[in-house]
Amino acid sequence: MRLIVVFFLIATGFVVNAQPPKQRDFLSFQKSFKTVSEAFVNKEDSLKAQFEAKGLVWPARFVYIRSFKYDSQLEVWVKDKKKDPYKLFKRYKVCALAGNLGPKRFEGDYQVPEGFYYFNEFKPKSNYHLALGINYPNASDRKLSDSIRPGGDVYVHGSCVTVGCIPLTDAPIEELYVLTANTRNAGQEFIPIHVFPVKFKKPKNQEMMAKFLELHPDYEPMVNSMMSVYYYFEQKKQLPTILINSKGGYFIAEEFKYTTPKYVEQKFVENAVPRNKPTKVANLTDKDFFPSVYKVAAFPGGNAAFQVFVEKLQAELSEYLLPAKKRIFVQVDFVIDKEGNLVNVNVANNANNEMNNLIIKRFEALPKWSPAIRQEPVAIKLQQSLMIEAKPMEAAAVEED
Repeated sequence: MRLIVVFFLIATGFVVNAQPPKQRDFLSFQKSFKTVSEAFVNKEDSLKAQFEAKGLVWPARFVYIRSFKYDSQLEVWVKDKKKDPYKLFKRYKVCALAGNLGPKRFEGDYQVPEGFYYFNEFKPKSNYHLALGINYPNASDRKLSDSIRPGGDVYVHGSCVTVGCIPLTDAPIEELYVLTANTRNAGQEFIPIHVFPVKFKKPKNQEMMAKFLELHPDYEPMVNSMMSVYYYFEQKKQLPTILINSKGGYFIAEEFKYTTPKYVEQKFVENAVPRNKPTKVANLTDKDFFPSVYKVAAFPGGNAAFQVFVEKLQAELSEYLLPAKKRIFVQVDFVIDKEGNLVNVNVANNANNEMNNLIIKRFEALPKWSPAIRQEPVAIKLQQSLMIEAKPMEAAAVEED
């Protein structure tokens, strides 16, 4: 088997896109932008005090970022020397989520990538205050994603809107930007960010993943590889060497074994309301769909307008959340046919009957989309995840679990 070494964990020779000519150092160049300069004034002294209070050395010479989709968290781990174990500095809430569990595979799929990446850009002039670029598509994505239009421009950024990025709001992104810019200036050109579907050690997450994998068994090999990296770090507080095989799959070079958690089954208690089926149904077979298209189907008003619809629907669905649940994650599969009609809505079984019925009603009421284009209009399957919570999340630092 031919192996391809993934450089985004170990290599140190990457040049950040925003870096100026050599006569100007990285930090000076960043501070030449007003937004960055103000962020340093607002946050650097506070960061130094937070590091001192936790017994950490400022500036951090090594930084590692973990983001968890379902948990809506981003963790920052730091250390001073290469052989030191990483220590947790802070957790931030991710204030919005687009797409579903699973990797990003083509442009316009609303997905946040999953996998093992690094920051490849410090973007001081962003429409979302400040932004840190993620190197999607990486070597694995280039093998497994759409070869023509895999998508791109994925960032950790400010504000609280997203069509496939990781938004933290403005104050947290200022902290993260200042922290990582100092680390970049101190010599770590290669700051890893790993994007996981869930925190695997949590029993509720294990339950949710089990249900999700029942619907998507092809996703299981990737989940297993991500679990290997997750538990390696949990046990050793060091990063493993991550490799990619000839098919684009991840695995770690170090000999390491972990026990796969036993997923806990927990079924929803169905209400007396009957579970409706979709009314807009098209008779389509696998021959009507293609593995890639030239242009993906587009919602009227674009991704931002669709995200507004999703957020409004999530707020409506929170009324039907069972008292024992603080949050659930529901997948909706649907088809945009070659005329642009939304048909064949399918709601995951973990949604109770009231949720199922409202989701079908709202999706089927959407206006026509611009259909996907291959050489001519074609049908396309799409997915959207809905994060249904008992109360809105606050975009701020969160305590350890």
